[in-house]
Amino acid sequence: MPRAMYRYTKAVLKKVSFDVQLFAAELRKAKQLLLPSELDELRIWLISWVKIHPQLTPCIAGF
Repeated sequence: MPRAMYRYTKAVLKKVSFDVQLFAAELRKAKQLLLPSELDELRIWLISWVKIHPQLTPCIAGF
């Protein structure tokens, strides 16, 4: 089940990456819902995703 939440979170983040505020809100939710190991994986994914979408860089500053 936790793995499913990680995949769902990633899918949602991909879908809302057009809007910086929505992306930031979904990241805040992810911090509350995901396990620490999943958050580590998400950080790695975020680095590569932000390279493709540089407008999202401010969102991951505190992540």
